[in-house]
Amino acid sequence: MGLDWPAIKLSQIFALVPDFCRPLYEWGSFLVKPTSTQQKLQLARYPFEQSDFGPDDWSQGAKVDKVKQLVQYWRDEYDWEKQEKFLNATFNHYLVKLQVPGYGPLVLHFTHAKSSSANATPLLFSHGWPGSFVEASKVVTQLSNPKNPTDPSFHVVAPSIPGFGFSPAPTKSGVGPEVTARAFTILMTDILGNKWFVTQGDDFGSFITRSIAIQFPDVVRAQHLNMFPVPPPTLFSAPLAYLRWCLSKVLYSDFEHEALRVRRNFEIDQSGYLEQQKTRPQTLGFALGDSPVGLLGWFVEKFHDWGHVDEAFDPELVITLVVMHWIQGATPALRFYREAFGARREAEKTFETYVSCPTGVSMYTKEQLHCPQDWAQQAANIKYWKEYGVRGHFSSLECPEVFIQDMRTFFASDSVKRSIRNVAGGL
Repeated sequence: MGLDWPAIKLSQIFALVPDFCRPLYEWGSFLVKPTSTQQKLQLARYPFEQSDFGPDDWSQGAKVDKVKQLVQYWRDEYDWEKQEKFLNATFNHYLVKLQVPGYGPLVLHFTHAKSSSANATPLLFSHGWPGSFVEASKVVTQLSNPKNPTDPSFHVVAPSIPGFGFSPAPTKSGVGPEVTARAFTILMTDILGNKWFVTQGDDFGSFITRSIAIQFPDVVRAQHLNMFPVPPPTLFSAPLAYLRWCLSKVLYSDFEHEALRVRRNFEIDQSGYLEQQKTRPQTLGFALGDSPVGLLGWFVEKFHDWGHVDEAFDPELVITLVVMHWIQGATPALRFYREAFGARREAEKTFETYVSCPTGVSMYTKEQLHCPQDWAQQAANIKYWKEYGVRGHFSSLECPEVFIQDMRTFFASDSVKRSIRNVAGGL
């Protein structure tokens, strides 16, 4: 790993970033000087619940009582300085300015946990929405320097997607999964000095991870995903998978039935946010970028619908995840949907292209975009497939021990070792 810069503290970012991008510095004042945020929380106006919707019925969206509880916590108890100390202790933070082919300059915030093992594997951890690099906070230490020295170890690089967290928002359009994939690859190779690496992606991270493997097949030796939104098979593309789908009532497992039920429910009842964010993100940004309560409610609904968050996330973690988008006013991350799902169809194309590197997939029951394994085999060289009857979209935070074990098992498998040996032998 070629990085020899000193790490910086998060508080230093706001002093350094004007040299890169003024807007992030200005938005960062919400953390450095939180008075305006506190005032907005204090002046919140809430909707009322209709009497025929019970406390566990989220079909109209985020529950008012739940949001009120979190607003009270954010306003009266949440301590950003404490969280900053935690994030500084957990991660080494860096800023880098890259020249990205086909786009131009981009500034990235990234974290880098270098393993003490000489045999550690370079791993790129790509987050999603409504997430951030914070998604790696419960797994980075054990992945980079495991307690058991015989466990596989990784040099873990967790960047922030441009416009998310501490990566400044792009000043012009065009930054979607493809450009981000190029930026992350430049980071891993030109900046950090890796000749090859492996990848992990969830949500947008899955599209970015796939795009890296498509654009740079020689450097990506294996990929692991916990979201695999491949389209259904056709009679011509995958006849056996298609026939099995036609006979799914008798041939599919209970997990596969539930996976497709969750997927259909998402498409019918939970995807309104997607249509708005991929078409008119800036209009939505006037609301979510100006109202911390609005942004919190927008996220809380997703946390509830997409995972077992109430069991796994304390209020402090929930607010920190929201703050990572509040920093820049929410709009930059919303725009990523337009770039990904707009006219260029960057996101969809990544799962319409076959990726030949060894691929591992971990499926959780509340993940919204599941598919059966024989669907996934249309798009990837599946070497590891694991199904879990609990947890969901935020697996690295919901069940970090399970997540870590899947990383270790897949990336230490014979198929991945062969892939690494093949590229190493050719260098």
